[in-house]
Amino acid sequence: MAPAAFFDLDRTLLSGASAHVVSRVLRETGVVNRSIPGESLLYQVFETFGENLPSMILGRQAVHAMRGHARADVCAAAERAAPDLVAMVQPYARQVIESHRVAGRKVVLATTTPLDLIEPFARAMEFDAVVATVYDVDADGVYTGEIVGSYVWSRGKRDAVRAWCEANDVDFAASWAYSDSVYDEPLLSGVAHPHCVNPDWRLRLMAAARRWPVMNLDVPPGVVKIPVVGLEAQQALMKVARPEVFPYARFVITGTENIPADGPAIICGNHRSYFDVVAVALAVARTGRAARFLGKKEVFDAPVIGPLATALGGIRVDRGTGSDEPLRAASEALLAGDIVAIMPQGTIPRGRAFYDPVLKGRWGAARLAAQTGARVVPVGIWGTELVWPRNAKLPNITNITSPPTITITVGEPFSVGGSDPDTDTEAIMAAITALLPVEAREHREPTEDEIRRALPSNYRGDPDAEFERRPGTD
Repeated sequence: MAPAAFFDLDRTLLSGASAHVVSRVLRETGVVNRSIPGESLLYQVFETFGENLPSMILGRQAVHAMRGHARADVCAAAERAAPDLVAMVQPYARQVIESHRVAGRKVVLATTTPLDLIEPFARAMEFDAVVATVYDVDADGVYTGEIVGSYVWSRGKRDAVRAWCEANDVDFAASWAYSDSVYDEPLLSGVAHPHCVNPDWRLRLMAAARRWPVMNLDVPPGVVKIPVVGLEAQQALMKVARPEVFPYARFVITGTENIPADGPAIICGNHRSYFDVVAVALAVARTGRAARFLGKKEVFDAPVIGPLATALGGIRVDRGTGSDEPLRAASEALLAGDIVAIMPQGTIPRGRAFYDPVLKGRWGAARLAAQTGARVVPVGIWGTELVWPRNAKLPNITNITSPPTITITVGEPFSVGGSDPDTDTEAIMAAITALLPVEAREHREPTEDEIRRALPSNYRGDPDAEFERRPGTD
C-alpha cells in the first residue's frame, strides 16, 4: 500500500476561514437570509488564534440550520464560492501539494467543512479525494438536519481519514498530514509525517515537545514567522531597523513608490559593498513587504548568521557548482507573489574594476524575469562602500560625527524582452546606471589607495586581471 498526503483547510491551505466566504455566498444567493450574531468577531478570533471550542460548537450546530434547504441550492452556492476560496490558497501550498503528486502520492482534502460546500473547491484544486462532514438529505434532495456518519473533527477526522485509507488501499500510518489545529492531534499523531502549518499556540508547543516540523505556507521553507502578529522575522526586524538605527550612515532613499505594493518583482541593484543588503532592505521596508535576497553560500554556512539568513528568507547561491537551484527557488518565490532581490553583478567588483563606469551583469536576473514574467525594479546604490569597504571585514560603525551619505534610488519597473539574456542583462544594467550620480558614469583612474580599498584584505591576485575575472556570463 502507498501512503497519501492529507491537508486541512482553514488556516492551513487557506489564509483564513472558509466559513467567512461560504456564509457570505449563502446569504447572497438567498439560501440563508441573515448572519449569526457575532459571526465576524468569531471569524477574526479564529483567524488570529486558531480553532476554538465555541467556533466548533457553532459549526456542529450548522447542520440544524440547513434543515429544510434544498441541497441543489447549497451546491450552486458552493460553486460560486469556489473561486474566492481558491484565491485564499496560501502562496506556497501548491508547491507542497505538487511535490506529493510528483512522488506518486494521492493528495486528499480532510476538513470539517461540509462536503457539499467544499467539493467544488476541491475539484478546482484537483484533489484526488475529499474527506469531509456529510449532511443527510431525504428523497427530495432536502437536508434533514442530521449528519451521515461522524462529525469530521478531531478524533472523528482521524477515524474518517483512516476509514478512507482502508477503503482506498492507502497506508494511513505511513502517510503525511498537514494542519494548523491542536484539535487535529489525533490525525497528526496517527501518521508517519505530521506537519504543523501556521500552528495555533497549543499545537506549536506540542510540535516543539514532539519535534514535529513547523511550517508556514505563505512564506518560503525555513522562513520564520512570529505567532499571533503574523509577521515574518524580516518584516518585524525592519520595523525597528530604521535608518536612525544606523547613526554611522546618512540615508537618502527615493522612489520607493516604484516598488509594487503586491505581486512579484525582481529588485536589481548595483553591488558596491556588503552593506548593500541593508540599503535595499531599508528601501523595501518602506513598503511593508519582505524581500528574498540571493546570497552566496558562505553566508548560509556561517554559524548564527547562516540560520538567521534562512529565517529572513534568503536564497542560498553556491557559485562554484553552477547549479540552477537558486534560480528555481527564486522563481518559486516570484510565482508565489514575492519580491526577489538580486545583485546582477554577482559579486562586488575588485580593484580597478570597481571604478569601471560600465556595469557588467550576469544573466541570472534576466533569466528570472524572462521565466516568470516578473518586472524588474532597478535600484541605484551609492556610498555604501564608505561604510563597509571591500577590504574591511566589518562596517565602520564609529563614524557618527560625520557619517557618509548613502543614496538609494528606486527606478520605475519594466519588463524584459525575454528572447536574449545578453540584451536583457544590458537593459537591466543600463537602467541601474541611469539611477547613479553623474560621477559614477564618468571614467577616471583610481588611486592606489582606492584600488586597495576595493580589494579583499587577504587578496593575493593580480588587480589588473579583475576586468576579465568578473562578471562572467552565468
